[in-house]
Amino acid sequence: MNEFALAIASAFWFGMLTSISPCPLATNIAAISFVGRRVDSPRQVFAAGLLYTSGRSLAYLALASLLVSSMLSAPLLAHALQKYMNRALGPILILVGLVLLEVISFNLPGSGFGDRVQKKAESMGVWGAGLLGILFALSFCPTSAALFFGSLLPLALHQGSGVMLPGVYGLATGLPVLLFAVLIALGANKVGQAFNRIQAFERWARRITGALFVLIGVYYCLATFWGISL
Repeated sequence: MNEFALAIASAFWFGMLTSISPCPLATNIAAISFVGRRVDSPRQVFAAGLLYTSGRSLAYLALASLLVSSMLSAPLLAHALQKYMNRALGPILILVGLVLLEVISFNLPGSGFGDRVQKKAESMGVWGAGLLGILFALSFCPTSAALFFGSLLPLALHQGSGVMLPGVYGLATGLPVLLFAVLIALGANKVGQAFNRIQAFERWARRITGALFVLIGVYYCLATFWGISL
């Protein structure tokens, strides 16, 4: 597997882990349940899930592409990134790993503007699902912020990919959401079972990923700062 193929696989995994993390997963299910509350119309519920997934995926794609393209298009910044990215990668991976392992925690400020947008989206019915998807995607919690800003962006910058890797990440964040939309459309009793299984999987996946990040980060630090190769 070449380096870029591995980067694509990593971006997909980061997106999946973002979507099934407790905070995003809870908001995803709540949004689809509310917007697609017409349980007598499974087609409407599925449409709401598809629109919500599309909005969420496009929000991540647009934000990551904008940030990566802006950084790479600035000559001085691009040169600095090429020069110091390898040195910064180790500490970044360790920090993200500690966040995933819940050794480090932090709070992100809320926004009254987000509440107003959410009310507007709710008033739009099923068509507001896309707007809710964008809103909730940009409402980062600690885990999703660590994965997006600390994992996806450095990876995309390192590969010089402002579209492909953010696009794969955005698509992956939407797949579990679309699955829940299908389950809600088929029957609410199946949602609880799937939710419990995904929660159990997420805990182990996050811990394993966090531990790997710390180990790889330590290796990068040893190799970059002290020239120690294992």
